[in-house]
Amino acid sequence: MAAEGGTIWSNLLPRAHNHRRFRALHALGRRGHSRPRDRFDRAWTRQAAAGTAGKVTASRGRRRGMAGERTGAWFGFGFCGFGQALGSGRGHQVLSPEPLRAPGAGLDICRVSASWSYTAFVTGGGQVELSGSARGAAGGCKDAWASEAFLVVLRPGPGSGPGAELQAWAPGSALRGEPLWAQTVVPEAERKDGPGGGETQAGPLPLLPCVRAYVSPRPPFYRPLAPTLRARRLELGAEHALLLDAAGQVFSWGGGRHGQLGHGTLEAEPEPRLLEALQGLPMTEVAAGGWHSVCVSETGDIYIWGWNESGQLALPTRSLAEDGETVTGEGTGELYTWGWGKYGQLGHKDTTSLDRPCRVDYFVDKQLQVRTVSCGPWNTYVYAVEKEKS
Repeated sequence: MAAEGGTIWSNLLPRAHNHRRFRALHALGRRGHSRPRDRFDRAWTRQAAAGTAGKVTASRGRRRGMAGERTGAWFGFGFCGFGQALGSGRGHQVLSPEPLRAPGAGLDICRVSASWSYTAFVTGGGQVELSGSARGAAGGCKDAWASEAFLVVLRPGPGSGPGAELQAWAPGSALRGEPLWAQTVVPEAERKDGPGGGETQAGPLPLLPCVRAYVSPRPPFYRPLAPTLRARRLELGAEHALLLDAAGQVFSWGGGRHGQLGHGTLEAEPEPRLLEALQGLPMTEVAAGGWHSVCVSETGDIYIWGWNESGQLALPTRSLAEDGETVTGEGTGELYTWGWGKYGQLGHKDTTSLDRPCRVDYFVDKQLQVRTVSCGPWNTYVYAVEKEKS
């Protein structure tokens, strides 16, 4: 859908961008809070495949404890108006990546989940630490997912069985007292009919591990998936959901008024629907922004569709200046960002919005390779390791 003068506001079908060797991504987007609903942006990392230790999964934790893995650190930039641990934390925004000033400094952070006003950090030892408008900590946690409606925590179930307990807490509860609701999650019996002979390893929350279900910030909070869907990863935008299955197929459902579902219309879809435009192109990653969607193919091509008001599709938009060029490089592990940048969440030392990919030079200058990107609505968290000495 093109507006007068060539401004592209929505793209209703997946469109390829020929940036090779992209192996992970995360689309910044809103998570259903009540702030202005017309701003979001996205970021991804580029990394060549280098065996298990080099595999990147967006918004997952760092891969530590592997043979030969180099130590690294978390960095943050963007909005921190509620006191989120984000770099130095000075003022309301951080315009360039800075080492993370996380609560419980020195903890082995393996997962970051950022909502608009607070952030949840999960450590390798099972500790959850909150920073921002919500504060508090709790142990015995396997995963956590932050939203403005509630904080979801996954904990081992009672006894020695394989089950887990899913808990939803009010963000302001400091993880004390009783959760708003709790549900025991029992893994399904191992399947033998899929590729490789077993059940696909599911991604992080909001997708629930080993069960065909996910968590939603709106009632009903626990939502089952069809038995035929063997989900590998699930991402939630402001009004829609994306699912990547074991075969690399992408499904979408929910609101579609900005073309974010990728079915060629603006109609909503009540149930998961296969993206026909991507059939025959196995995907390895998906990400959902507020009203746009992104995925990466096995060959490293990126496909993106939906709302382009702030250039988040990396397509020209008249609302942004046309000067400047895309900055690219050939090294692996580089970070590229574009879209809405009012709070410095693009990491380019300014508050400029971009409709073209631009490399975040901080990590190149510091000789760091980006391994993980975890994005909140208005801020960005990055885990990076030192480059190997040549």
